[in-house]
Amino acid sequence: MSITNSRTKLKAGYRRRENDWRLFLRLAPYARRHGRLLAASMLLLVPIAVSNAAQPLLIGQAISLIRNEASTYAFFKRDTLLEGLQIIELILLITVIIRLLFTGLQGYLVQKVGQNITAEIRQELFHHVTSLAVRFFDRTPVGKLITRLTSDVEVLGDVFSTGAVGIFADIFSMVVIAGFMFSIQWQLGLILILTLIPIGALIIYFQQQYRKANYKAREELSILNSQLQENITGINVVQLFRREKFNAKLYQDSNQSYVKEVDRTIFFDSSVSATLEWISLIAIAGVLWVGGWLLLRKQLTFAILSTFILYAQRLFDPLQQFAEKFTVIQAGFTAIERVSDILDEPIEIRDQVSRHLSGFEFGYIDEIIDNLDVQGQTQVKRGEIRFENVWFAYKDDDYVIKDLNFIIHPGEKIALVGPTGAGKSSIIRLLCRLYEPTQGRILIDGIDIRELPQAELRRYMAVILQDGFIFAGDVKGNISLGDGYTLEEVEQAATKTNIAEFIEQLPQGYHTQLRERGTNISSGQKQLLAFARAAIRDPQVLVLDEATANLDVGTEALIQQALNELLIERTAIIIAHRLSTIRNVDRIFVLKRGELIEQGSHEQLIQQGGLYATLHNLQMLGS
Repeated sequence: MSITNSRTKLKAGYRRRENDWRLFLRLAPYARRHGRLLAASMLLLVPIAVSNAAQPLLIGQAISLIRNEASTYAFFKRDTLLEGLQIIELILLITVIIRLLFTGLQGYLVQKVGQNITAEIRQELFHHVTSLAVRFFDRTPVGKLITRLTSDVEVLGDVFSTGAVGIFADIFSMVVIAGFMFSIQWQLGLILILTLIPIGALIIYFQQQYRKANYKAREELSILNSQLQENITGINVVQLFRREKFNAKLYQDSNQSYVKEVDRTIFFDSSVSATLEWISLIAIAGVLWVGGWLLLRKQLTFAILSTFILYAQRLFDPLQQFAEKFTVIQAGFTAIERVSDILDEPIEIRDQVSRHLSGFEFGYIDEIIDNLDVQGQTQVKRGEIRFENVWFAYKDDDYVIKDLNFIIHPGEKIALVGPTGAGKSSIIRLLCRLYEPTQGRILIDGIDIRELPQAELRRYMAVILQDGFIFAGDVKGNISLGDGYTLEEVEQAATKTNIAEFIEQLPQGYHTQLRERGTNISSGQKQLLAFARAAIRDPQVLVLDEATANLDVGTEALIQQALNELLIERTAIIIAHRLSTIRNVDRIFVLKRGELIEQGSHEQLIQQGGLYATLHNLQMLGS
């Protein structure tokens, strides 16, 4: 996907965003799982808010007691001034201790909830992404997915830990402070409360602008990560064709676009803080003006005026925090939108839930065939593959497979041949159910593969690709791939495929740690491990997609010997561009533009003088 297209889509996509509360409600199920911790953190807000609101009142009472004003509460009037002040100091100390202890505990609880929710969303997102059809990955840049699985998910934890609970705490604190103010002097309290109206309007406006800028910034970051991933993955091509400067210029342009959008978020975030500062000063000035007028008319004591000045500061502190947390919430909503886009992506290829598959365990295909044996159809061979009127297009009506019909009999060895783009790899992808046919159906042993659990289908067959992918981990783990095979079984598979000697030459043998993508072993050695992966699973159908292309002559001879044993009584489909490697298969299917135009043995196709004969003669001429 080009950068221009990505930016065009993000501009159009923002207008279709869900409203904030619907987005927030999408996190509600995760929050309910931690209801007790959330409830405990909410209850702690009561003593925190009360102790916070009581402190200005206590300071005002100390001033009133010293000045011997009429606004002094009777509780603080003692025999001596010192005794009264000591009581006020003791209560003030208690409020400080309560606020410190409970604020720390409440912060810990909400952070814990936030991290738990983040972990759950990350896990669910990972599971969902790995369940999506390959078609989704064809159109989605890897960097975009990485951004959403990492930084976007991380922001979601702050929606609860710093955002939602924090905003509720700030609002609750302001309500408690307002209650104290109105109980002391309603005129001054009303002045401070009225200032919240313009503040609220400005905050909403700036936050809406921040939201738009933040959404664009996150999309620009995705583009940036996509370019970075692409350059790292293709570093060999970048350096060999001297694309360093050109790619650096492309990256610089994307980087500047990202910085531009981040600058916009900073501007709107700073605007909120600056606005609050000015309005808080105006509010305090208003309190001083009205309070001074009431003080001159002896309708107000100096202690109450001092209390309200402190309350004005206390009122705007949570308001300032509220604005900052609202920014976190807006960033969180952006992250929810982007993560929801992935979670809402439909899982195109699903297992059918039926009476046969409920309580499914491995062995479903074997069980059906065993039942056929019991019913009198003895010696049913496994491994028949049937394509019936199969059509397939990667997009729209651009068909790469057209009305394909053929039967591969159990134990038969078939080769797929044809020019580039003929549809050979597409047939394999359809057979493995990485894609669904647009029309028609595919059957294995008489069962539509859409009726089979995907895990059972892929246990039934093994695919060896041209480039064997290696995971970071030891050799044993790269052969077993987490299926729980013992070391002895792994060693037997390696021996069967003639690669045990190569593994034993590694520093720690089967426990040798391989780096990501197997960068510390050769391409041929990676391919050898792929053969061992297939052998250990004892598949009924074996698919080889140019599987020996990366092997040298000596290694290929060893593998070919192992393959001859591995292919006994197994159905095999072989894709090969070197026609000399498939001369001994049972039948050769010749494909052209998604259609099966020839089939037969090597000798039959040579005699026909068609496309296969032409390709064969060209290769012989070239050699």
